[in-house]
Amino acid sequence: MNADAEGHSGAVDPAQSPEGSSAADDFVPSALGTREHWDAVYERELRTFQEYGDTGEICSAELVKHGFSNITGIDYSPSAIKLSASILEKEGLSNINLKVEDFLNPSTKLSGFHVCVDKGTYDAISLNPDNAVEKRKQYVMSLSRVLEVKGFFLITSCNWTKAELLDAFSEGFELFEELPTPKFSFGGRSGNTVTALVFQKRETSLDKIS
Repeated sequence: MNADAEGHSGAVDPAQSPEGSSAADDFVPSALGTREHWDAVYERELRTFQEYGDTGEICSAELVKHGFSNITGIDYSPSAIKLSASILEKEGLSNINLKVEDFLNPSTKLSGFHVCVDKGTYDAISLNPDNAVEKRKQYVMSLSRVLEVKGFFLITSCNWTKAELLDAFSEGFELFEELPTPKFSFGGRSGNTVTALVFQKRETSLDKIS
C-alpha cells in the first residue's frame, strides 16, 4: 500500500442469494489470504532476486519513475520489504520510505497520506480464513485513519465489482473516478476482468473531533 500494496485474484457480477446478499460475501477461504502464504512467496522471490537479479514489479518504484515523490511503501511481510529495498537499491531509487506494517493494525506513525494505492491487499484480506468480513471492516477503518480528508484512495481488484466496492467503502468515501480496465465477453454477456476505482475521503465526525 502507498502507501503501496501487492496482492491478487476475478470480477464478474456475482450471483445473488435468495435473501439478496451477494455471493461474494461468501468467498471460499484461501491460503492467498494468509500471512504465511505471502511470507513464503516473498522469501522465494527474494532468493530469486539474489540469485538471478529478477526484479519483478514494485508499484512504488513505478510511481517514482513517473515523477511521484514522498512515497511510503508498506507490507506486513519483512521479506517483502527486504525484497523491495534490494530492488530499489539496484535501480538507484533511494527516496522511498519502506516500512513493515500490518495495515489492519497500523502504527500511529502511519498517517497523513494524501494518496493511498492498493493493488491487491483488499483482495487478499477478503480470502483470509479467519473472519474475512471483520477484517474488511478493519481495512476501511484503517484507511480512514491514515488518509487525509479529501485524500484519494486508488484500488485495483480482481475479486470485487464496482457495485460491491462502492458498498464496501460507502462509509466515509465517495467515488471520484472509475479507471478503464480490460473487458471480456462470454455467453452473450460482457464484463471486466479487473475493477479499478478512485475514491475520495469525506470529512466525518471523527475527523472534526481530531
